[in-house]
Amino acid sequence: MWDIFDLELITSGIRLSTPLILAALGGMFSERAGVVNIALDGIMIFGAFTGAAIAYETGNPWIGLLASLFVGGLIAHVHGIASIRYRADQIVSGTAINLLAIGVPAMLASAFYDTTSSTPNLKLTIPTLELPVLSQIPILDVLVGKHSFLVYFAFLLVPVSWFVLYKTSFGLRLRSVGENPEAADTAGVNVYLMRYYGVWISGLLAGLGGAFLSIAHGSAYVRNISAGRGFIALAALIFGRYNPGLTMVGCLMFGIADAFQIRIQGVIEIPVQFVQMFPYLLTMIVLAGLIGKSQVPAADGIPYTQSK
Repeated sequence: MWDIFDLELITSGIRLSTPLILAALGGMFSERAGVVNIALDGIMIFGAFTGAAIAYETGNPWIGLLASLFVGGLIAHVHGIASIRYRADQIVSGTAINLLAIGVPAMLASAFYDTTSSTPNLKLTIPTLELPVLSQIPILDVLVGKHSFLVYFAFLLVPVSWFVLYKTSFGLRLRSVGENPEAADTAGVNVYLMRYYGVWISGLLAGLGGAFLSIAHGSAYVRNISAGRGFIALAALIFGRYNPGLTMVGCLMFGIADAFQIRIQGVIEIPVQFVQMFPYLLTMIVLAGLIGKSQVPAADGIPYTQSK
């Protein structure tokens, strides 16, 4: 029983936290700009299907990765048009995208591959990198010495996101339209464009997170591949109080919990369905404990109408 608590568990948690980090950082940019994007889960599914399908058809996983970025940004743009231009309810718009993600990839998979459950297995996936220095150091060689390119990219994106948000004029304008869009507009900031930027970034990163699941961590798209990770990413974002570093900690916590439930299956005499509930139960506990404590951007979820 206690043998499962080792470095490999943490390593698996690091790997499984990667799509959460990508989606959560994307959601952070969107919400910092004042747009709630609960469509992250749906965008991840669209990104996973597109990446796997294009990688299979072209034989090149990197082209599939670029296709996932494009589709993620495109789906997010649809959400942006609905919530920014037409001032639709952002929760309803995001929910509609999540519902579409249940049926559209299955329909396309049925049309192209005669099955609604998966795409064909890929011969080539995003390669694993072995860092020459860290792979020679005990403990670090197991934890961070050998991972997919996207794992390193996701963790590198955390300090980059912090720098962009807090040390650049772009980040200042983005945060200003999420806190006080009227004041930002008066100061000459294009509120609508900055909100689009936030939504676009969220779509690109969520699409990338989906691509990780299908062409890096896995080798095909399977139905319900996200398994609610987009919602867990939102929970990690709330846990991290919209801060990149703390959000990463939340994602790692959920990633390790996911790795734990995978490794404990069959080890203890508990029905597998209850074991699989563990990461989601942890999500609910964290959210219940943090309601009212997380500092939400003041204008988050509130449509903006420019005064004339």
